Amino acid sequence: MKTRHFLMLFAVVICGMSRADEKIVESVKHVDAAAAEKLIKDGAVTVIDVRTSDEYKQAHIAGAKNVDFIEDDFEKKISELDKSKSYLVHCASGNRSGNSLEIFKKLGFKSIYHLDNGLKGWEAAGKPVVK
Repeated sequence: MKTRHFLMLFAVVICGMSRADEKIVESVKHVDAAAAEKLIKDGAVTVIDVRTSDEYKQAHIAGAKNVDFIEDDFEKKISELDKSKSYLVHCASGNRSGNSLEIFKKLGFKSIYHLDNGLKGWEAAGKPVVK
């Protein structure tokens, strides 16, 4: 009988952990260039460009805030942002910004959008950049 209760409790804990993981995954929405452009035009997001400052100077999405992912103070700078607002995060191709998502989650951000394929995908879709 004790074993049966233990197994039932174990199953409940495992299911609860699975649901918690689902909530974390749901906190990041992956979008393509068209959906990202709509979010920006609607004023629904602040754009965070996690590329280097040199990359940012070459071309960036209008209004984007540059916070370099490879700098030592990246997490500190991100922690200073308003966690209740929505952000669209991108890099050149999606790798660095994809890696940065764990930091946004860890810091408790509520609404993060990830621009899949990064600025390269944005430009390939014919979307405008500031040079």
